[in-house]
Amino acid sequence: MLPSSVQLTIMSKTGENVVRIEAEALRELADRIAGPMAADFQRAVDLLACCGGRVVVSGMGKSGLIGRKMAATFSSTGAPALFLHPAEAMHGDLGMIARGDVVIALSASGETEEILNLLPTIKRLGAPVITMTCDNLYANGAKRSTLAQAADVALDCSIAQEACTLGLAPTASTTTMLALGDALAMALAEKRGFKEEDFANLHPGGKLGKRLTKVSALMHAGDAIPRVTAETKMSDVIYEMSRKKLGVTTVVKGEKLLGIISDGDLRRLLEHRGKDVMDLTAGECMTSSPKTIHPEAYATAALDLMEQRKITSLAVVDSNGELKGIVHLHDLWGTEML
Repeated sequence: MLPSSVQLTIMSKTGENVVRIEAEALRELADRIAGPMAADFQRAVDLLACCGGRVVVSGMGKSGLIGRKMAATFSSTGAPALFLHPAEAMHGDLGMIARGDVVIALSASGETEEILNLLPTIKRLGAPVITMTCDNLYANGAKRSTLAQAADVALDCSIAQEACTLGLAPTASTTTMLALGDALAMALAEKRGFKEEDFANLHPGGKLGKRLTKVSALMHAGDAIPRVTAETKMSDVIYEMSRKKLGVTTVVKGEKLLGIISDGDLRRLLEHRGKDVMDLTAGECMTSSPKTIHPEAYATAALDLMEQRKITSLAVVDSNGELKGIVHLHDLWGTEML
Protein backbone atom coordinates (compact mmCIF):
# COMPACT_ATOMS: atom_id res chain seq x y z
CA MET A 1 0.00 0.00 0.00
CA LEU A 2 1.28 3.45 -0.95
CA PRO A 3 2.11 5.95 1.81
CA SER A 4 -0.73 8.36 2.55
CA SER A 5 1.30 11.34 1.30
CA VAL A 6 1.81 9.63 -2.06
CA GLN A 7 -1.89 8.76 -2.26
CA LEU A 8 -2.79 12.37 -1.58
CA THR A 9 -0.49 13.53 -4.36
CA ILE A 10 -1.96 11.05 -6.83
CA MET A 11 -5.56 11.95 -5.95
CA SER A 12 -4.79 15.66 -6.14
CA LYS A 13 -3.22 15.19 -9.56
CA THR A 14 -6.22 13.21 -10.77
CA GLY A 15 -8.60 15.92 -9.57
CA GLU A 16 -6.49 18.61 -11.20
CA ASN A 17 -6.47 16.73 -14.52
CA VAL A 18 -10.24 16.31 -14.48
CA VAL A 19 -10.80 20.03 -14.01
CA ARG A 20 -8.19 20.97 -16.63
CA ILE A 21 -9.68 18.59 -19.22
CA GLU A 22 -13.18 19.93 -18.60
CA ALA A 23 -11.94 23.53 -18.66
CA GLU A 24 -10.27 22.90 -22.01
CA ALA A 25 -13.48 21.36 -23.35
CA LEU A 26 -15.36 24.50 -22.32
CA ARG A 27 -12.76 26.73 -23.96
CA GLU A 28 -13.15 24.79 -27.21
CA LEU A 29 -16.94 25.07 -26.93
CA ALA A 30 -16.68 28.85 -26.47
CA ASP A 31 -14.45 29.04 -29.56
CA ARG A 32 -17.05 27.11 -31.57
CA ILE A 33 -19.89 29.39 -30.41
CA ALA A 34 -17.81 32.40 -31.43
CA GLY A 35 -16.72 30.76 -34.70
CA PRO A 36 -18.15 27.94 -36.84
CA MET A 37 -21.24 27.37 -34.65
CA ALA A 38 -22.21 31.04 -34.38
CA ALA A 39 -24.89 30.92 -37.08
CA ASP A 40 -26.42 27.67 -35.76
CA PHE A 41 -26.38 29.00 -32.21
CA GLN A 42 -28.20 32.16 -33.35
CA ARG A 43 -30.77 30.06 -35.24
CA ALA A 44 -31.40 28.03 -32.09
CA VAL A 45 -31.93 31.19 -30.02
CA ASP A 46 -34.29 32.57 -32.69
CA LEU A 47 -36.31 29.33 -32.69
CA LEU A 48 -36.65 29.47 -28.92
CA ALA A 49 -37.56 33.16 -29.00
CA CYS A 50 -40.42 32.41 -31.42
CA CYS A 51 -41.67 29.49 -29.33
CA GLY A 52 -45.36 29.94 -28.59
CA GLY A 53 -45.48 26.93 -26.28
CA ARG A 54 -42.92 25.38 -23.97
CA VAL A 55 -39.31 24.33 -24.33
CA VAL A 56 -39.37 20.54 -24.02
CA VAL A 57 -35.99 19.10 -23.06
CA SER A 58 -35.34 15.37 -23.37
CA GLY A 59 -32.35 13.14 -22.73
CA MET A 60 -31.51 9.70 -21.42
CA GLY A 61 -29.15 8.77 -18.60
CA LYS A 62 -26.58 11.44 -17.74
CA SER A 63 -27.83 13.58 -20.61
CA GLY A 64 -31.26 13.39 -18.99
CA LEU A 65 -29.88 14.72 -15.73
CA ILE A 66 -28.35 17.63 -17.63
CA GLY A 67 -31.68 18.08 -19.40
CA ARG A 68 -33.54 18.44 -16.11
CA LYS A 69 -31.23 21.23 -15.03
CA MET A 70 -31.50 22.83 -18.46
CA ALA A 71 -35.31 22.89 -18.30
CA ALA A 72 -35.15 24.40 -14.81
CA THR A 73 -32.81 27.14 -16.04
CA PHE A 74 -35.07 28.03 -18.96
CA SER A 75 -38.12 28.19 -16.67
CA SER A 76 -36.36 30.36 -14.09
CA THR A 77 -35.30 32.86 -16.75
CA GLY A 78 -38.70 33.39 -18.31
CA ALA A 79 -39.02 30.58 -20.88
CA PRO A 80 -41.59 27.98 -19.73
CA ALA A 81 -39.91 24.59 -19.98
CA LEU A 82 -40.33 20.98 -18.92
CA PHE A 83 -38.27 17.80 -18.96
CA LEU A 84 -39.64 14.80 -20.87
CA HIS A 85 -38.16 11.40 -20.00
CA PRO A 86 -37.81 9.68 -23.39
CA ALA A 87 -38.60 6.19 -22.10
CA GLU A 88 -41.68 7.36 -20.19
CA ALA A 89 -42.73 9.32 -23.26
CA MET A 90 -43.32 6.09 -25.16
CA HIS A 91 -45.71 4.97 -22.42
CA GLY A 92 -48.06 7.93 -22.38
CA ASP A 93 -45.99 11.01 -21.65
CA LEU A 94 -45.77 11.99 -25.33
CA GLY A 95 -48.88 14.02 -24.61
CA MET A 96 -46.59 16.51 -22.87
CA ILE A 97 -45.45 17.70 -26.31
CA ALA A 98 -47.90 20.00 -28.10
CA ARG A 99 -47.95 22.10 -31.23
CA GLY A 100 -46.03 25.30 -30.68
CA ASP A 101 -43.40 23.67 -28.48
CA VAL A 102 -39.70 23.55 -29.28
CA VAL A 103 -37.83 20.34 -28.43
CA ILE A 104 -34.21 20.23 -27.29
CA ALA A 105 -32.93 16.65 -27.63
CA LEU A 106 -29.71 15.67 -25.84
CA SER A 107 -27.58 12.67 -26.77
CA ALA A 108 -23.79 12.50 -26.71
CA SER A 109 -23.75 9.77 -29.37
CA GLY A 110 -26.74 11.06 -31.32
CA GLU A 111 -27.91 7.45 -31.56
CA THR A 112 -29.82 7.02 -28.29
CA GLU A 113 -32.71 4.74 -29.23
CA GLU A 114 -35.20 6.19 -26.77
CA ILE A 115 -34.63 9.69 -28.19
CA LEU A 116 -34.81 8.56 -31.81
CA ASN A 117 -38.15 6.87 -31.11
CA LEU A 118 -39.64 10.28 -30.25
CA LEU A 119 -38.78 11.87 -33.59
CA PRO A 120 -41.80 10.68 -35.64
CA THR A 121 -44.27 12.14 -33.13
CA ILE A 122 -42.27 15.36 -32.78
CA LYS A 123 -42.18 15.76 -36.56
CA ARG A 124 -45.91 15.00 -36.84
CA LEU A 125 -46.65 17.81 -34.37
CA GLY A 126 -44.42 20.18 -36.30
CA ALA A 127 -42.30 20.99 -33.25
CA PRO A 128 -38.82 22.26 -34.23
CA VAL A 129 -35.95 20.17 -32.88
CA ILE A 130 -32.67 21.52 -31.54
CA THR A 131 -30.13 18.80 -30.85
CA MET A 132 -26.97 18.70 -28.74
CA THR A 133 -24.61 15.90 -29.69
CA CYS A 134 -20.88 15.19 -29.59
CA ASP A 135 -20.70 14.74 -33.38
CA ASN A 136 -17.80 17.14 -33.96
CA LEU A 137 -19.98 18.66 -36.66
CA TYR A 138 -17.47 21.19 -37.94
CA ALA A 139 -14.52 18.86 -38.51
CA ASN A 140 -13.53 18.02 -42.08
CA GLY A 141 -15.38 14.91 -43.26
CA ALA A 142 -17.50 14.77 -40.10
CA LYS A 143 -20.38 12.30 -40.23
CA ARG A 144 -23.62 13.42 -38.64
CA SER A 145 -25.42 11.12 -36.24
CA THR A 146 -29.03 10.11 -36.87
CA LEU A 147 -30.27 12.65 -34.30
CA ALA A 148 -28.22 15.52 -35.72
CA GLN A 149 -29.46 14.74 -39.23
CA ALA A 150 -33.07 14.97 -38.04
CA ALA A 151 -32.54 18.34 -36.34
CA ASP A 152 -33.78 21.71 -37.44
CA VAL A 153 -30.68 23.06 -35.69
CA ALA A 154 -27.81 20.76 -34.66
CA LEU A 155 -25.44 22.07 -32.00
CA ASP A 156 -22.03 20.57 -31.34
CA CYS A 157 -20.84 19.85 -27.78
CA SER A 158 -18.04 17.53 -28.87
CA ILE A 159 -14.91 17.07 -26.78
CA ALA A 160 -11.33 15.92 -27.36
CA GLN A 161 -11.55 13.47 -24.45
CA GLU A 162 -13.58 12.58 -21.39
CA ALA A 163 -12.10 13.56 -18.04
CA CYS A 164 -12.68 10.01 -16.76
CA THR A 165 -9.32 8.20 -16.53
CA LEU A 166 -10.94 5.21 -18.28
CA GLY A 167 -12.43 7.45 -20.96
CA LEU A 168 -15.85 5.96 -20.27
CA ALA A 169 -17.87 7.99 -17.74
CA PRO A 170 -19.58 11.08 -19.19
CA THR A 171 -17.66 13.96 -17.63
CA ALA A 172 -16.31 16.57 -20.02
CA SER A 173 -19.16 15.78 -22.45
CA THR A 174 -21.88 16.46 -19.87
CA THR A 175 -20.05 19.59 -18.71
CA THR A 176 -20.06 21.04 -22.22
CA MET A 177 -23.69 20.02 -22.72
CA LEU A 178 -24.65 21.80 -19.50
CA ALA A 179 -22.69 24.91 -20.46
CA LEU A 180 -24.25 24.97 -23.93
CA GLY A 181 -27.71 24.82 -22.35
CA ASP A 182 -26.82 27.70 -20.04
CA ALA A 183 -25.51 29.67 -23.02
CA LEU A 184 -28.80 29.17 -24.88
CA ALA A 185 -30.90 30.12 -21.85
CA MET A 186 -28.92 33.29 -21.13
CA ALA A 187 -28.87 34.39 -24.78
CA LEU A 188 -32.63 33.81 -24.96
CA ALA A 189 -33.23 35.76 -21.76
CA GLU A 190 -31.21 38.67 -23.12
CA LYS A 191 -33.04 38.56 -26.45
CA ARG A 192 -36.39 38.66 -24.65
CA GLY A 193 -35.29 41.52 -22.39
CA PHE A 194 -35.52 39.49 -19.19
CA LYS A 195 -34.84 41.84 -16.26
CA GLU A 196 -34.07 41.67 -12.55
CA GLU A 197 -37.69 42.31 -11.65
CA ASP A 198 -38.77 39.41 -13.88
CA PHE A 199 -36.33 37.16 -12.03
CA ALA A 200 -37.71 38.34 -8.70
CA ASN A 201 -41.28 37.59 -9.82
CA LEU A 202 -40.27 34.02 -10.67
CA HIS A 203 -38.32 33.51 -7.43
CA PRO A 204 -40.54 34.99 -4.68
CA GLY A 205 -39.47 32.34 -2.17
CA GLY A 206 -35.76 32.39 -2.85
CA LYS A 207 -33.19 34.61 -1.21
CA LEU A 208 -32.12 36.06 -4.57
CA GLY A 209 -35.70 36.97 -5.40
CA LYS A 210 -36.25 38.50 -1.98
CA ARG A 211 -33.23 40.74 -2.46
CA LEU A 212 -34.91 42.06 -5.62
CA THR A 213 -38.21 42.85 -3.90
CA LYS A 214 -39.45 46.37 -4.61
CA VAL A 215 -39.97 48.88 -1.82
CA SER A 216 -43.60 49.24 -2.91
CA ALA A 217 -44.22 45.61 -1.89
CA LEU A 218 -42.92 46.18 1.65
CA MET A 219 -43.95 49.70 2.58
CA HIS A 220 -46.79 50.76 4.88
CA ALA A 221 -49.32 52.65 2.78
CA GLY A 222 -52.68 54.38 3.06
CA ASP A 223 -54.01 54.81 6.59
CA ALA A 224 -50.97 52.97 7.99
CA ILE A 225 -48.75 55.96 7.16
CA PRO A 226 -48.20 58.23 10.17
CA ARG A 227 -48.81 61.77 8.95
CA VAL A 228 -49.43 65.23 10.38
CA THR A 229 -49.46 68.74 8.97
CA ALA A 230 -46.92 71.46 9.70
CA GLU A 231 -49.45 73.15 12.03
CA THR A 232 -50.05 70.05 14.18
CA LYS A 233 -49.15 70.54 17.86
CA MET A 234 -46.43 68.25 19.19
CA SER A 235 -48.81 66.57 21.64
CA ASP A 236 -50.78 65.33 18.62
CA VAL A 237 -47.56 64.46 16.80
CA ILE A 238 -46.57 62.19 19.68
CA TYR A 239 -50.03 60.61 19.64
CA GLU A 240 -49.76 59.89 15.88
CA MET A 241 -46.29 58.39 16.27
CA SER A 242 -47.47 56.16 19.13
CA ARG A 243 -50.62 55.11 17.28
CA LYS A 244 -48.87 54.06 14.05
CA LYS A 245 -45.91 52.42 15.87
CA LEU A 246 -43.24 53.09 13.24
CA GLY A 247 -41.07 55.40 15.31
CA VAL A 248 -41.64 58.32 12.94
CA THR A 249 -44.30 60.54 11.50
CA THR A 250 -44.31 62.33 8.19
CA VAL A 251 -45.18 65.99 7.91
CA VAL A 252 -47.20 66.70 4.79
CA LYS A 253 -49.01 69.41 2.90
CA GLY A 254 -51.72 67.64 0.99
CA GLU A 255 -49.85 64.68 -0.52
CA LYS A 256 -46.47 66.44 -0.60
CA LEU A 257 -43.84 65.45 1.91
CA LEU A 258 -42.45 68.43 3.87
CA GLY A 259 -40.40 66.61 6.48
CA ILE A 260 -40.12 63.85 9.05
CA ILE A 261 -40.06 63.69 12.84
CA SER A 262 -38.50 60.59 14.35
CA ASP A 263 -38.55 59.34 17.92
CA GLY A 264 -34.83 60.26 18.02
CA ASP A 265 -35.72 63.83 17.04
CA LEU A 266 -38.31 63.88 19.79
CA ARG A 267 -35.85 62.70 22.46
CA ARG A 268 -33.32 65.35 21.46
CA LEU A 269 -35.98 68.06 21.57
CA LEU A 270 -37.09 66.99 25.04
CA GLU A 271 -33.48 67.04 26.27
CA HIS A 272 -32.96 70.61 25.04
CA ARG A 273 -36.42 72.17 25.40
CA GLY A 274 -38.11 70.10 28.07
CA LYS A 275 -41.88 70.44 28.35
CA ASP A 276 -41.75 73.57 26.16
CA VAL A 277 -41.67 71.17 23.21
CA MET A 278 -45.41 70.73 23.61
CA ASP A 279 -45.91 74.37 22.62
CA LEU A 280 -44.18 73.81 19.27
CA THR A 281 -45.68 72.64 15.97
CA ALA A 282 -44.57 69.81 13.73
CA GLY A 283 -43.27 72.32 11.19
CA GLU A 284 -40.93 73.79 13.82
CA CYS A 285 -39.56 70.40 14.88
CA MET A 286 -39.36 68.40 11.68
CA THR A 287 -36.29 67.46 9.68
CA SER A 288 -36.81 69.20 6.34
CA SER A 289 -35.78 67.49 3.10
CA PRO A 290 -35.32 64.04 4.71
CA LYS A 291 -33.80 61.08 2.89
CA THR A 292 -36.44 59.30 0.84
CA ILE A 293 -36.70 56.38 -1.56
CA HIS A 294 -38.78 55.69 -4.68
CA PRO A 295 -41.50 52.99 -4.57
CA GLU A 296 -39.85 51.12 -7.45
CA ALA A 297 -36.42 50.99 -5.82
CA TYR A 298 -35.18 47.62 -4.63
CA ALA A 299 -35.38 46.67 -0.96
CA THR A 300 -31.60 46.30 -0.97
CA ALA A 301 -31.28 49.99 -1.87
CA ALA A 302 -33.52 50.92 1.05
CA LEU A 303 -31.43 48.78 3.38
CA ASP A 304 -28.18 50.36 2.15
CA LEU A 305 -29.58 53.85 2.67
CA MET A 306 -30.76 53.04 6.20
CA GLU A 307 -27.36 51.63 7.10
CA GLN A 308 -25.56 54.68 5.68
CA ARG A 309 -27.81 57.16 7.52
CA LYS A 310 -28.21 55.00 10.66
CA ILE A 311 -31.99 55.30 10.55
CA THR A 312 -34.78 52.75 10.85
CA SER A 313 -37.46 54.26 8.59
CA LEU A 314 -37.61 55.84 5.16
CA ALA A 315 -40.35 57.88 3.56
CA VAL A 316 -41.35 56.46 0.18
CA VAL A 317 -41.90 59.28 -2.28
CA ASP A 318 -42.70 59.22 -6.02
CA SER A 319 -41.09 61.35 -8.74
CA ASN A 320 -43.53 64.18 -8.02
CA GLY A 321 -42.57 64.36 -4.34
CA GLU A 322 -45.85 62.81 -3.22
CA LEU A 323 -45.80 60.56 -0.17
CA LYS A 324 -46.63 56.93 -0.98
CA GLY A 325 -45.59 55.08 2.14
CA ILE A 326 -43.11 54.34 4.91
CA VAL A 327 -40.67 51.42 4.85
CA HIS A 328 -39.25 50.27 8.19
CA LEU A 329 -36.16 48.24 8.96
CA HIS A 330 -38.37 45.51 10.44
CA ASP A 331 -40.06 45.14 7.04
CA LEU A 332 -36.67 44.41 5.50
CA TRP A 333 -35.84 41.89 8.21
CA GLY A 334 -38.88 39.96 7.06
CA THR A 335 -37.31 39.46 3.62
CA GLU A 336 -34.39 37.54 5.21
CA MET A 337 -31.91 39.86 3.49
CA LEU A 338 -30.18 40.60 6.77
